[in-house]
Amino acid sequence: MTTDTDIELSGPFQAKDGTGRTLDVKAIRIFDEGYGIIDVYVEFKAKLEPGTHKDSVLLRQIVDRLRAVGYKGPDFGLSDPGLQESKLIVLEAPEEFSSFAKSKGWKNLAEDFDE
Repeated sequence: MTTDTDIELSGPFQAKDGTGRTLDVKAIRIFDEGYGIIDVYVEFKAKLEPGTHKDSVLLRQIVDRLRAVGYKGPDFGLSDPGLQESKLIVLEAPEEFSSFAKSKGWKNLAEDFDE
């Protein structure tokens, strides 16, 4: 996933899943612009086991990492199941995330249409 339209929110770190297995996260990223709801991309170094994207222990650690880098707000939900990949978990950020994303350079394209 690394392109010039990405904003990296966190670099590499390790997180454990519900079985206690340590997983290497390469990065947490968002696209630099979007309409309202922000998808958060969590890229892993190795292929994940099927269903890992639903692991509540792992998801908690990902949100905790985002809070450690400055996010203040509620937990995230999973994005569309079709977006989940073997080395990628996609989370749907709550509305409160947008102010944090803006502080990192994200642009809300919907604001261009506000009158």
